[in-house]
Order: sequence, then C-alpha cells, then structure tokens
Amino acid sequence: MQGIKGNLKIVPSYEDDFDKCLDSLGKILIERITTAHKNSEIDLAKYDDISFTPVLDKVLQINDAFLFEEKLVLLLGIAPYIRPGFLEDIMAQALPQGGEFIAFGGVKGQHHRGILPTGETALFLLAGMNISKRLHFQKIFGSDALFAKYGLLQVDSVSNKEPNMSGRLTPDADWLELILLGQEAAPVHSIEFPARKISTSMLWEDLVLHPQTKDQINDIQVWMNHHDKIFKDPTFGRKIKPGYRVLFYGKPGTGKTLTASLLGNKFDIPVYRIDLSLVISKYIGETEKHIELVFSRAERKRWILFFDEADALFHKRVGVNTSNDRAANQEVSYLLQRIEDFEGLLILASNFKNNIDDAFLRRFHNIIHFPMPGTSERYKLWVQSIPGDMKCNSDIDWKEIADKYEITGAEIINVMYYASLKAYSRKENIILKNDVYEGIKKELKKQDKAFSY
Repeated sequence: MQGIKGNLKIVPSYEDDFDKCLDSLGKILIERITTAHKNSEIDLAKYDDISFTPVLDKVLQINDAFLFEEKLVLLLGIAPYIRPGFLEDIMAQALPQGGEFIAFGGVKGQHHRGILPTGETALFLLAGMNISKRLHFQKIFGSDALFAKYGLLQVDSVSNKEPNMSGRLTPDADWLELILLGQEAAPVHSIEFPARKISTSMLWEDLVLHPQTKDQINDIQVWMNHHDKIFKDPTFGRKIKPGYRVLFYGKPGTGKTLTASLLGNKFDIPVYRIDLSLVISKYIGETEKHIELVFSRAERKRWILFFDEADALFHKRVGVNTSNDRAANQEVSYLLQRIEDFEGLLILASNFKNNIDDAFLRRFHNIIHFPMPGTSERYKLWVQSIPGDMKCNSDIDWKEIADKYEITGAEIINVMYYASLKAYSRKENIILKNDVYEGIKKELKKQDKAFSY
C-alpha cells in the first residue's frame, strides 16, 4: 500500500504500544470535553513529544507525509478495533454524572455495542468547539487529501438530510490488518472485489515469444522502470497521464496471461485478473459500480490490472435501438474514461484485436500481438518442457514434431503433462513417442483438427 512504510513487518510489543497510544488519546479527549464545558481550548502541540509520537508512528506504520493531527485521527479510527468500549470509558471519566455530549459525535454499530467514532468525533478531537478550526481540519477528509490519496480512512456517507461529518470513521481493511497482525492479506474475492490475484512460479526463461513480441514487452518494462521520472518532469510531466495501457491479443495459450504474471513477479507488484462473471450485470449501472470497486482499490495499492477476454467488456459500440443498447454504450463510455484515468499498468487481453472498440485502441500505449509460435519457438518449448527427472526415448525427434504440429505453448505443456503421467503409470521415467503423439492428437481434437503421423 502506498503510504505504508516499505517492508515494515514489525509486530512490536503491540500490547504496550497500543496501550500507550490509546492512553494518550484518552487524555486528549478528556481534556477536550473538560475544557469545552469551560469554553476554553487546549494546545495539541504539547502532546506531540518523544514519549508519544514515535510510538504512534510505530503503531500506525505510515510515512512522514502525515501531520500529527492526521495521525491522531487515524488512531481514533482504529481505537474500537483495539480496545472495545474505549470511547465509553472516556465519556464515563469526563462526565461521571452521566448525560450526553452531542458535539463528541459517535454512532452505534449494527453489531458492535459500543460507540464508534465519526467525522464529528475527529473534528472535536482536533478543534474542540472552535468553528474556524473545525472547518480547517475538515479539509483532511477531502478527496485530494492524504486519507483519500492513500486510502487509509474515510467518513462513511450519510443520508442527505444529516451532516456529512456524522458518518462513521472507517479505516481501510488492508491497512488495519497490517498494523494489527503485521502483514497485509490479499483481498477476498467477492462481489465487493470481483478480481483474483494471479501469479506464476515460471521464469522469464520459460516464456518463449516471437522476437518482435519480446521487444514490445520490453517497452512495458522500460515504462515500469522510468515513468516516474518523466511524470515528475516540470515541463513534460503535466502533458501526460501517469498510467500505461496495453492490449495483448492472440490465440489462447500463446502467453498473454503468463506475461502479465511475470511482469508482476519482476516488479514485485500484485496482478489482479478481473472476474467478468461478477463484474457484468444485467442491471443498468451495476457493471460500472463493480468495475469502480476494483479500479479505485488498485489505484491506491499500485496493482497491475489484467482483463482477460476483454472484448466481453470493451466491445464495439452498437447502434442505439433499445434501452439495452443505450446502457451497453454507456458502459463503454464509462470504461473509456476510467482506463484513461487509471494511474497504473492496465493490461487487456483478447483473442482478436478487431473485437475491441476503436476508441479503446486509440488510448493504448502499446498493442502487442502474441502470434502462434513458429517452428523454432515450438522446438524450444518442447525441449524446455521436458521434466527434469524424465528421459526421452531415442526415437523422438523434437525438431520434426515442432515442424509438423502447429500448437501453442500451453498445448505443448498439456502434451508433456499427459506423456509424463503415462510414464509414471508404467513406473518408468522415460517419455515415449507414442504418448507424445497421443497427447498431440488430444489437443488437436479439442479444436476439431485432424491428426496424422
């Protein structure tokens, strides 16, 4: 997550650290309530000292861009997750005679029995009853402020007739898991996050591509390494958008998904493949809503997004004859704008380039063809796919097989997998020519192609 300190995996003596932080936060809140009754103010700066702030930084695990006041709000937002009943205890100490203090804010949860902090609670923490200061600090919840930029905290929306800041403070689930458990878990695949993380244990050496395709893949790596420098250029940076959009097209099994996964491995960036079965909805507006959930989260985390079979979403627009046609075109228009605004690497994969709307094609930085492997590429794939603990019978001529049968890399893997299983079933470690041919026959049959020896 951008904004979180690099590889900080410390799970410190959290019990002590959290206790220290919450005790200090409690003192500030009690002093706020006490002074509010006396129409006086407190000086927050006196709490920003070496006994509190370094421990707070250690707990929150955020970068130096955040102000002390913003750190206090983050601590307030996570307080109920650490010490349930924290705010109730504060109110009991500050108001021993009981009663309500409306300016303190807070809401009751659906399941949580205690008080949950709201935007109003945060403003009271930072500014008390001072209206000008409250308005000043309300800016930290703006769409261009650090909470939104790093996706750490938000104020939940409320009904139109209630004050905006009466919404609950909601911390980011991934960040919360990082600071509570010491690691950030991958998001759960669901309707709220319709994407799955993809990865591979294969290496770049395992990827066999046409030389021209390799050169174009290298262009992506150049962008990954150097785009920040260009974007920061005072003259040219303002003229370009920060993201990179690329189309992979070619027959299934030619290496499109593998290439996306290897790019993620090389740059240590998670790659998420959009689950079109959850994204596409028959209800107007729902598809855009599902897509936005993934886009917004991926932007905050700097993930690579991968749309497989992209023509299901990025298809050509049609003539408007029905309301369904109009809705479909609206989806395409939304996607056009959204991919252009996406700040990371966006990869679309399709079997056919012509299925993609021309307006999308104009917005791609690169359009990369993954052709069927030629004879030399197929020979390399056959040889590289031989299992390390297997031998090949002497009558197998891989060059002849590569020259005769036009199949993809994925299909070659399937054939070798079949032949290896047959060898193990014989309790041997020798791959036989007949098993290889039988595997090829099965792959060709899937495509209704004839097989001949």
